[in-house]
Amino acid sequence: MATTDATKQIAYSIIAFLRQCETDGSVPSANVESLQDAVLALGDAFDVDADSEEVKTATGLKTMYDAYVASNTNASASSTRSQQQQQQQQQPQASAKTTKQVSAADKARAESLKAEGNAAIAQRLYSSAVDKYSQAIALDEGNAVYWSNRAAAWGALGEHAKAVKDAERAVEVDAGFVRGWSRLGHAHYSLGNYEESIKAYTHGLTLDPNNANMKQALAQATTKAKQAEEQGSDEEDDAGVVPGRSAGGPGGMPDMSALAAMMGSMGGGAGGAGGPGGMPDLAGLMSNPAVMQMAQNMMANGGLERLMANPSMRNMAERMQSGGGMPDIEALRNDPEMRKLAEDMMGGAGGPGAGR
Repeated sequence: MATTDATKQIAYSIIAFLRQCETDGSVPSANVESLQDAVLALGDAFDVDADSEEVKTATGLKTMYDAYVASNTNASASSTRSQQQQQQQQQPQASAKTTKQVSAADKARAESLKAEGNAAIAQRLYSSAVDKYSQAIALDEGNAVYWSNRAAAWGALGEHAKAVKDAERAVEVDAGFVRGWSRLGHAHYSLGNYEESIKAYTHGLTLDPNNANMKQALAQATTKAKQAEEQGSDEEDDAGVVPGRSAGGPGGMPDMSALAAMMGSMGGGAGGAGGPGGMPDLAGLMSNPAVMQMAQNMMANGGLERLMANPSMRNMAERMQSGGGMPDIEALRNDPEMRKLAEDMMGGAGGPGAGR
């Protein structure tokens, strides 16, 4: 491969540098011979004459090195300046996205619109107030008061979800704006979000510990949260009652009225619920949950056979069939044998506190 002119120029510069080192004391005298050998080797390698005029006029290596360092330094400095300029150009743009620069005229107009909104609130023209505050926000969205006032107007219209959003924006714009936290607490309270309401009022009181109105609002929200928790607990207790079990009569007695209703339907006659001809009212029986529960327990536990074999039950059925009417419920409750039989047929329900 042929040696290019540029390569030869570099070779001349290296040879010139080595020749200079032979005479300026850059290397010990004992090593000068090695420099001379290097010069000869370079001449042979690059096909150049080490004693030619080009060696004498070649650009020195030190000059080339200094130029290289200076060039890199300037390039680095230029790159740094360019990056700084780009950052400076981007910073105003980023600021413009977060906080729009508002002219003095726009600020004045926004304040005028806020005053009109306040006047509308005083006249209970809440929709008009929302419109005025919205116009003020469009001119100066960095003013927390406008967001807070519109939240109040939304609340007066019953639009509490919108009030929450505006109040949140108010405290986002100015986290130290106490009225914004108060409005946020009230909006959450109106939605039944009592825990969120408590958080907002609590934060507001850290900013203004002596705010009596907010203290009272916090107490109300705390009471409501506790009531909601207790109500939820009661509903869980109600849901825990075992389906299909009779709640029983007073004092832990089994529901003897279901037993009497069943016997009345079976007996027919003057006092029963029987159909024509003394037949039992099957539709009535099927629609009575207590009777159906009793029937299921009887079939499952062999209670039907025990029922028919019980003398008291047989006598009661005979009385109803002869027109004696419904049995005395108190007598049934006070009969130990009948009570035991009813407890077995009702599935053991009727303990104290079983029903609610």
